[in-house]
Amino acid sequence: MTTSTTPPPEGNYGEPSSDEGKKLELLLDANLALTLRFGQRDLTLREILDLSAGSVIELDRHVEEPAELLLGNKVIARGRVVTVDGNYGIQITDMPVSS
Repeated sequence: MTTSTTPPPEGNYGEPSSDEGKKLELLLDANLALTLRFGQRDLTLREILDLSAGSVIELDRHVEEPAELLLGNKVIARGRVVTVDGNYGIQITDMPVSS
């Protein structure tokens, strides 16, 4: 059995030590890809090949339901789709509590 001689991190419980804070600071400017999901639908390859300009695909959501903002595959927020200067955006109405 070995005993650790590493001193505990500085700062209060739950607060990063100065070294941890510096490491976190390096990540704060990293670009992350976000996805705005209106809904989804599974299609067969045949259905996809039959698509053409003007085709309509019905999604699994109603218009009134919130869109989801995803980071990777994780939903990080929900909200209303809005347009800003001709571009789509999301007005966040709910942020799920992480577990």
